Amino acid sequence: MDSISELVKELQIAIKDTVSDKKIGIAFSGGVDSSLLAKLCTDLDYKVILLTIGFQNSHDILFSKKINEIMKLSHKIFEIEEKPFYDISLKIKTKINTDNLSWNENCIAFYYVSNLAQSNHLNTVITANGIDELFCGYNAYRDVINEGEKAVQQLMDSKLENELKMMKAVNTISSEFGITILQPFLSNRFIKYAKKISLENKIKNSEDLIRKHIIRKAASKIGVPEISANQRKKALQYGSKIHKALIKSI
Repeated sequence: MDSISELVKELQIAIKDTVSDKKIGIAFSGGVDSSLLAKLCTDLDYKVILLTIGFQNSHDILFSKKINEIMKLSHKIFEIEEKPFYDISLKIKTKINTDNLSWNENCIAFYYVSNLAQSNHLNTVITANGIDELFCGYNAYRDVINEGEKAVQQLMDSKLENELKMMKAVNTISSEFGITILQPFLSNRFIKYAKKISLENKIKNSEDLIRKHIIRKAASKIGVPEISANQRKKALQYGSKIHKALIKSI
């Protein structure tokens, strides 16, 4: 079995081992990670509803529509309104009790995702969290790669620890709507597997703006639209314009 086929198999196992509901929502931006997740779940015979949130004309809303013109899955979109946003963001900051901007932004995003999921009679939402951490999706990996693999591994461990803690905070927010947020690619088995994949399959050098190369190849292999498979990363809080709105409110 080649490395890409093996990766696809492990991605499938991670989903099947984590997700028991057959009707699921997928937090969807149209980027390679969420599109890969949506295609994998569809191929595994889950009933998938794509869930996209963002301010009007945000990147995620526009791009997700474009990608789903090709994927043709059930797609629900919620446009965030500026006036209630500030009350909601304050409520969430109080509830999770942290000044960590990224945590607040992600919890706000999943507040809206969970609300959208509830309105579509879902109990479970699946996310692709873990791929950026395990496959060097963040720019921070470019900053440390010249220091060697050990430095990359240390950054990866730190990113994974933060992500696992943050998703617990996210679930305290989603529980308000009776929604469980699951991250199959943060399972112990998948983390262990992904760490064994050679660094050159993830990031080439400090100038590598694309990164996650083997993930992109896997996405292409299973039929994710090429425009998505080759799209550069845009984090949820930026693609939805939540970061911009939150900074404006501070």
